[in-house]
Amino acid sequence: MSEEKANQNSNYSADNIQALEGMEHVRMRPSMYIGDVGERGLHHLVYEVVDNSIDEAMAGYCDTIDVWINEDNSITVKDNGRGIPVGIHKKEGVSALEVVMTKIGAGGKFDKDSYKVSGGLHGVGVSCVNALSNHLKATVYKEGKVWEQEYERGKALYPVKSVAETDQNGTMVTFHPDDTIFTSTTVYSFDTLSARLRELAYLNKGIKISLTDKRTKTEDGSDLIEHYYSEEGLPEFIKYLDGSREQLTTKVVSMEGEKNGVPVEVAMVYNTSFSEHLFSYVNNINTHEGGTHLSGFRRGLTATLKKYAETSGLLKNLKFEISGDDFREGLTAIVSVKVAEPQFEGQTKTKLGNREVTAAVSQAVTEMLTEYLEENPNDAKSIVQKVILAAQARHAARKAREMVQRKNVLTGTGLPGKLADCSSRDPFESELYLVEGDSAGGSAKQGRDRHFQAILPLRGKILNVEKAQEHKIYDNEEIKNIITALGVSFGTEEDSRELNLEKLRYHKIVIMTDADIDGSHIRTLILTFFFRFMRPLIDSGYLYIAQPPLYLLKKGKDQRYCWDEAQRAMLMREMAGEGKEDSVNIQRYKGLGEMNPEQLWETTMDPETRSMKQVTVASAAEADHLFSMLMGDEVAPRREFIEKNAKYAKVDI
Repeated sequence: MSEEKANQNSNYSADNIQALEGMEHVRMRPSMYIGDVGERGLHHLVYEVVDNSIDEAMAGYCDTIDVWINEDNSITVKDNGRGIPVGIHKKEGVSALEVVMTKIGAGGKFDKDSYKVSGGLHGVGVSCVNALSNHLKATVYKEGKVWEQEYERGKALYPVKSVAETDQNGTMVTFHPDDTIFTSTTVYSFDTLSARLRELAYLNKGIKISLTDKRTKTEDGSDLIEHYYSEEGLPEFIKYLDGSREQLTTKVVSMEGEKNGVPVEVAMVYNTSFSEHLFSYVNNINTHEGGTHLSGFRRGLTATLKKYAETSGLLKNLKFEISGDDFREGLTAIVSVKVAEPQFEGQTKTKLGNREVTAAVSQAVTEMLTEYLEENPNDAKSIVQKVILAAQARHAARKAREMVQRKNVLTGTGLPGKLADCSSRDPFESELYLVEGDSAGGSAKQGRDRHFQAILPLRGKILNVEKAQEHKIYDNEEIKNIITALGVSFGTEEDSRELNLEKLRYHKIVIMTDADIDGSHIRTLILTFFFRFMRPLIDSGYLYIAQPPLYLLKKGKDQRYCWDEAQRAMLMREMAGEGKEDSVNIQRYKGLGEMNPEQLWETTMDPETRSMKQVTVASAAEADHLFSMLMGDEVAPRREFIEKNAKYAKVDI
């Protein structure tokens, strides 16, 4: 080894190791703490602060939580709990409030005497929010005084000080997310926050929660405000979710209690739909990957119903075995458990791994259902008859799925005839456009980049899967073409409906429909299909909605595209200049087919210039409620929704 190289190696010492303090590490690697720095991570900041207030409520010290979206897109969260301690922390030598706000891992959640169970996924809490905010102000109402401290990017601007006297107790936090971290947007969605706060109200009965949007005024000039409160908890949540479905059983079955030291809450009801709608929560967190609590629910449900069905003699003429899937068709159920030290697994750390929870939930469900079936024989008979129909439909659906998969390109006979495939075989760079109609499909095929963009034209409106039996769905030609083009398959040993993405051919699936009523309806039908039958594609971030322009403005050689009315009005004024607005020619695009291939590429398909919305599911329960209401049989709730949202002309999924 040369002397020069030896000297270089000897310079590798403790000084070369970059030691990051907690708050600096949060700012350098924010996605490790809040998931991402897009819309999801932005809203997660609010949830972290609200979770602290919910913990106070779960401990019995708080019953009111108020949230404001301020005019500058800052957030204020206030509760009437005990208030964060403000005394001097023995080890740190500063106020406990400053420790909680500026040290990762500090706080009552890590002290079992303070909180037996706490919400939130990782326990990083409000200090993480502080690190990712360009400004945060904490106000504590405690011991007859109002205390406050302000911070910039996680660093205190001055020591905690008393600023007034008060007879209140509680904590108020106001923060503004740092736009150098959240570079894509710092604008909060009222609907996204509303869905989560409504969910928290149902999961924690007896707590009054409000959300005020100071950016939006109602007709009388006051701020937009919603209140969330549930007296019954999960049974009310079930009624909200199932409001637009026809009920099969007469009442919600529910229980609340502690089994083997695990607090368990369950509520369920059967309806006449053909899908199952299961939602599971651990310490108020939606575990959309399931886990041991969901396994316990399924085990208890299947064993109890199967025993009842066999004893009743209703299965004697059935020629094949009943499976667990059959007992869950038409079921809407919520399982909520509180676990002192939850262990999370799975890709997004939302799958519960605590083994002791399985037996606790299974026992709770068995006891609840056994009592219900004995006391409600008519409901019990209706459920068993529904199970028998589900078993027959499952056999038909399995055959239909097998037929679709036989045609899959990777198992034999080729892709759909209408698919114009791309030349790339790398799923990571490949995109599939689902396009409404042959006319738009023709423009898209000519305008695309053939290397990585594939086009699948869809004829007319695909089947409404919300109101169809499963085997009918796989018989639908357009749905068969989508499944075959994607290369996915269905079925595992545990679940015959589970989607297998191993051979997925595209990592961007783009819904591209016209900007009119029919186009919106077709888009919603496709979204409903993906949400109900291909949810893992959404969870993996593979589904997008194209954003074609609404207008083309022309004045001489000056041509500009507009994506909404506000943009059109602004550009009209700018392009008209001193002249009259009628000097600007306006072309309104009613359909994609009205654009020539070059225009479609330039505005909607070119990665350099296009605008696309990624489809995400912030709240699975809220999305389930929305799709059921929009695509179900009940007209009244749909009419009410349209009247309420007509002026917005769009819905965030």
